[in-house]
Amino acid sequence: MAAQFGRRLRKGAVTTAVAAAAVAALSASQAPGVIGDGPGGQTTTGGTQPVPDPVADDTATGNSRYYTDLPPLNSPKPAPTTATTPPTVTTEGQAGIPATVLDAYKKAAAELAASKPGCNMPWQLLAAIGQVESGQARGGRVDANGTTLGRILGPKLDGNGFAHIKDTDHGAYDGDTTVDRAVGPMQFIPSTWAWAGRDGNGDGLEDPNNVYDAALAAGHYLCRNDWNMATDKGLHAAILSYNNSRDYLNLVLTWLEYYRKGTHEIPDGTGRVPSHPSDDTTPGTSAEPTAPSPSAPAAPSTPPGTTPPSPTPPPAQQPSTPTAPATPTTPATPPTWTPLPAPPTPTDTVDHLANAGMAKLTAMAGDAFTPRLSARAETASGTPVAKVRVRFTITGDTDATFAGGETVATVATDGSGVAVAPVLRAGERTGAFTVRATVVGRTLPGLPYAATVTARAADTLTRTGDTALVCIPGGEFAERVEVKATYKGAAADLVAATATLVTSADDPAENDKGPYFKDADGKPVRALTDLETDADGLLELPELYADDTTGTFLLRITSTGGATLTVELTVSAAETSPSPGEPTEPTPSTEPTPSTEPTPSTGPTPSAGASPSASPGA
Repeated sequence: MAAQFGRRLRKGAVTTAVAAAAVAALSASQAPGVIGDGPGGQTTTGGTQPVPDPVADDTATGNSRYYTDLPPLNSPKPAPTTATTPPTVTTEGQAGIPATVLDAYKKAAAELAASKPGCNMPWQLLAAIGQVESGQARGGRVDANGTTLGRILGPKLDGNGFAHIKDTDHGAYDGDTTVDRAVGPMQFIPSTWAWAGRDGNGDGLEDPNNVYDAALAAGHYLCRNDWNMATDKGLHAAILSYNNSRDYLNLVLTWLEYYRKGTHEIPDGTGRVPSHPSDDTTPGTSAEPTAPSPSAPAAPSTPPGTTPPSPTPPPAQQPSTPTAPATPTTPATPPTWTPLPAPPTPTDTVDHLANAGMAKLTAMAGDAFTPRLSARAETASGTPVAKVRVRFTITGDTDATFAGGETVATVATDGSGVAVAPVLRAGERTGAFTVRATVVGRTLPGLPYAATVTARAADTLTRTGDTALVCIPGGEFAERVEVKATYKGAAADLVAATATLVTSADDPAENDKGPYFKDADGKPVRALTDLETDADGLLELPELYADDTTGTFLLRITSTGGATLTVELTVSAAETSPSPGEPTEPTPSTEPTPSTEPTPSTGPTPSAGASPSASPGA
């Protein structure tokens, strides 16, 4: 910020003697944490270390004007009132905090307790700053959403008694296109709000004129740099970063201590608006003087016993001029912060909603629609508009919902003017429906999106086992058929399927013989419908039985989406084998059996001692 705006002028201290004396008096009586100048210009806090003095360039308010009014000396708790005795302005209006403003402070502190617990932000500190900056949003003059009734503007930061800050928001927040002005109940300058702004009421906008947004932004601003509000060092550094003035610091600490003693809620719009701006140089208020009445001239005395002379015109003389009363001192009157006409909001500039590239949406039952719905807010010339709330509403005969089970979702447009709806999820009811986008706060034609929910489907079916499925005639298959359904590689849960024992691979007609299932009465059936995969995409079929027909048969399983799987089933007679111990029948041999009969001799039998051979003719 220093590079952008240059060195800013520091805000002057309180100039009225009355305010200065009051702060000093209250410092001793009500605010033990109030600090004063120590030796060498250092600031002491009753023995604590010196507090660093933030540079003026980093202040939230640009060191702009604030109110120097002090809290009442009496207890912040109101005195009892009756129906005939209304609360006094001093007690109720000054000590009380308007209901909506008080709610904003407490909600901001609660959010910070969750998001930045180390900051230890008390809501009373936000209330003290809100009192000093704007008198609690001009006495709580806010609407039901917490937005001020008209803008609260500080003086022009044109270098005349204040910092010189050239326009940074093109007048969007402060209505000034030349220089900046502090804006809203917490008096942020536009350049600080640009990065410190928050959405405190969940309407999708970050509006410095909204007390919820401004209070939350102030809390986050004070909690930066790891400052801890539970320590003097962190507390003082944070307050000085808001407005770099020791008088400002003392004043905020005084109100902080006052609110910590107790406060109460008052109706919106009934708070007392402070009357002593810090830049007021008018002398303090004095009592109204009473104009003296001129004395009547005394009648001339007449001696006793004498006749008074005839009245004669008195000699010409100057009548006695009564002493002119002292000119009454004009009470200090705060400058009038006339709300400027609010500039057109982003919503006011929207001419229409445009489809941000979405085609017709289709999703299977139970699945999320992709991509997500998106609409772009545009002006008449086609310029995108940011920070506009767009409402998406589901219509038609469907059970589709947005994430969280809602049928309506409101989203703010981003910097490119696009609002992206939450994830839209299809229900179990199939068919067409419509999602309509509209601009919140404007009566403009809605932008419809056509959407269709289709039945759950699978693109692949596979068997979970690979064992051959075999059975004997009249028997029961030992293994049941189980398949897994997937869609694009993921398990396809709750997908409808059928199982049919078909006549052949080319004839899907139901077979009238071979394997079969049983119905509830035990009768054979060869086609099953109304099947469905489980949450893991698995489908287990009932037991299969075989009649007396042998052969190879086909079971065809089909799912929604067209996935098909054909499984072979075999029915054959069992092979017989001998039992142990049974005799085995001899097998006939084809080899000749040797004979035991003697072979007849064709010659004489030689006698003993004779030569075994004889030569013919010997």
